[in-house]
Amino acid sequence: MIVRFIAFAVLAVLAVAPARADTMVINVNGITIDDKGQPQRFAALQFGPDGKVKALFQSKDKRPKTEYQIDARGRTMIPGLIDAHLHVMQVGFAALTLDLSETKSLAEAQAKIRVFATAHPDRAWIVGRGWNQETWGLRDEAGRGRFPTAAELDAAVPGRPVWLERVDGHAGWGNSAALAAAGVTATMKDPAGGRIERLAGGKPAGVLVDDAMQLVDRMVPPPRPDDRDLAFDTAQRLLLARGLTAVADMGTSIEDWQTFRRAGDLGRLRLRVMSYAAGIEAMALIGGPGPTPWLYDDRLRMGGLKLYADGALGSRGALLKAPYADAPQTRGIARTGETQLKNLMSRAAMDNFQLAIHAIGDAANAEALAAIEDLGATYKGDRRWRIEHAQIVDPVDIPRFGKLGVIASMQPIHQVSDRTMAEARLGPARLAGAYAWKSLAAGGARLAFGSDAPVELPDPFAGMAAALTREDDKGQPFGGWQPQERIDRAAALAGYTTGAAWAGFAERKFGRLAPGLRADFVLIDVDPLLAAPAALRQARVIETWIGGEKVFEAPKARSEESR
Repeated sequence: MIVRFIAFAVLAVLAVAPARADTMVINVNGITIDDKGQPQRFAALQFGPDGKVKALFQSKDKRPKTEYQIDARGRTMIPGLIDAHLHVMQVGFAALTLDLSETKSLAEAQAKIRVFATAHPDRAWIVGRGWNQETWGLRDEAGRGRFPTAAELDAAVPGRPVWLERVDGHAGWGNSAALAAAGVTATMKDPAGGRIERLAGGKPAGVLVDDAMQLVDRMVPPPRPDDRDLAFDTAQRLLLARGLTAVADMGTSIEDWQTFRRAGDLGRLRLRVMSYAAGIEAMALIGGPGPTPWLYDDRLRMGGLKLYADGALGSRGALLKAPYADAPQTRGIARTGETQLKNLMSRAAMDNFQLAIHAIGDAANAEALAAIEDLGATYKGDRRWRIEHAQIVDPVDIPRFGKLGVIASMQPIHQVSDRTMAEARLGPARLAGAYAWKSLAAGGARLAFGSDAPVELPDPFAGMAAALTREDDKGQPFGGWQPQERIDRAAALAGYTTGAAWAGFAERKFGRLAPGLRADFVLIDVDPLLAAPAALRQARVIETWIGGEKVFEAPKARSEESR
């Protein structure tokens, strides 16, 4: 969906640490999660030339001599963090194109779009993402929330097509030129799994929701391979700086996969990517008869399929059991019908691909659980069915996650961002199962935490703080929103380490620091099991290591340079 770039910076290879050797890292405040989910502390870690952990040591333990020794100077070492749900290529492209995520009003967004278009007169299409009508406070004449319009986008750029994704990726905003290029008219019917927002008389208003977005998407010039390489290189740098050593890429296309493979072939693949294909066709093209093996020293594997049961809450595409409180004419969008969903799941399961089903509304979650229950009678073994987001779950369905062995792949920071909007969409009486981390875990569900980046920043420390407090960065609401769903510190850290690794069938590769697993770790300036939530949100990643190689080092502060 990203227009071709005209000029590029030269791709720089990520700095490679010296050749691996038998190494001891001493003087660490070490924390890992053990195989029983409990925190374990240590004072030193040894890894070998194969990039795997050899041993953990307490302060009084006798330690073997090693070829190299690194003094961590008392810093906290935790396992490399894992984002269990994001979109790798979109993270890179978002950093390279028009970003409206920080705009606070329609007028501010229009000004930013106008400036961007003026600065790039040679681009046939202006593309970008990040707008949020809720943040802008847009209202119609009756005082109800509304989407922006094509006319309001025309006021910024009237001639060239402009196409901008909503912050959640589930709606697109186009100007008149973009709608005309796509042939979107008043006579066009809503496509299956999507909706064309309309003005009086049926004229397209300018916003297309969920599968209707494809009408315009297909008209946007696709990125070239060198565009993709730059975007992936950018994404890796941003993620490694956050302390992320592995991610689950939710919705990998064949073009994305080839980008990852080029990086691996050229020695530029540092991040570990657990890939979930964007549909059956991509799954078959990439994996063929089954999941791929781990490639490039356990840095890349395609093991699953991403499917959609519904859309998103912000664009009223999440499928609900009852009508929206602020839009009684709709219950949302079923992006994949019940029969079709089961057929697609069966097609993947018969070849042993893992299923990850996007379900946000309570009706979509119930439908996904019903499909899993039906297929579970046929497809036995360790399937690790996943439901992505599980934001609004009917309390009667919460125990079904544990009963069916379903992973709740959730994004704690969504609760902080969406709280007010969720209240408006549902009303207070229907929020008992909203972002219900503790209830899901208590019911036996495995939790895996992520960010859904670029929808949110890929910041695992902000996510942990949200999971602990259910408050935003200003401490609101005081005491937390539905505080009964807060979880403890060990569970929050596990969600970004052992839980996320287990959710991707990677627990025997990475996710904790233990003998035989990859030496993926992060040095940070706070103790996540002790630090106040405000300090945790501000955690500074000092170094990121993957497989015994340093892949990121933060610039030294002046106080450190003088030591």
